[in-house]
Amino acid sequence: MRRSASTVTNRIRDRLPSMAAGLLFILLWEAFCRLLGLAEYILPAPSAIIAALVRQFDLMLPHIGVTLFTAMSGFILSLLVAAFFSLIMDLFPVLRRALYPYIVVSQTIPIIFIYPLFLIWFGFGLTAKVVVVVLVCFFPVAVSLIDGLQNTDPDLIDLFRGMRAKPLQIFLQVRLPGALPNLFSGLRIAATYSVMGAVIGEWLGAQTGMGVYMMRSYKTFNTPRVFAAILVVVIVSLMVVTAVSLAERFFLSWKYANLRSKS
Repeated sequence: MRRSASTVTNRIRDRLPSMAAGLLFILLWEAFCRLLGLAEYILPAPSAIIAALVRQFDLMLPHIGVTLFTAMSGFILSLLVAAFFSLIMDLFPVLRRALYPYIVVSQTIPIIFIYPLFLIWFGFGLTAKVVVVVLVCFFPVAVSLIDGLQNTDPDLIDLFRGMRAKPLQIFLQVRLPGALPNLFSGLRIAATYSVMGAVIGEWLGAQTGMGVYMMRSYKTFNTPRVFAAILVVVIVSLMVVTAVSLAERFFLSWKYANLRSKS
């Protein structure tokens, strides 16, 4: 009990510098806008952004739900697709050498250029936006899992082979658990990309979502609402990343148990 309380206290203490820096930045921003008397359509003060968020939250709520559903659908689908291709490329090294460079090259193509094709192929519904999320999330998940599987401790594999373990047992008990830390590192990156990808898809062509709300606010020069929408997107992204971190602590409880024992 004492150790858990001490752990919470240490985490709070570690986050104090970043929290203080963020608070200082907000105060300076507020003072800057008030002292210069800037118009809200140029740069709204944090207080104006919060006021716009409170006033518009009921209107934002359906858009938030659509964006979150799109992001989560694409995120889960990208995990399944990336895991499938990663396992196939790990099982067949020739495929890995043949396809890996093209996976890297695919990230050099801006989504904004190919999204009009998705609208032609899939229309303005959910499918086109989910495809965008899958594309932006696939790369970090696939690369992290492939690297994790390739960097398994060879001595540990030899030990299991010496114990006459079957290839499937080695994979399930050695290689896959060893690759999970890499996988969750990629998932945290993909979690932030998922919300961003959903907003980009909505921004370029949709009927509902935070991207649509942001564009409507932008076209009416309502800058406080634009900043409020950005704040909501940031909060939603942090929520998704936190969920991934909690899942990591659940599936990698042995890792954090070792860290606590060492500390």
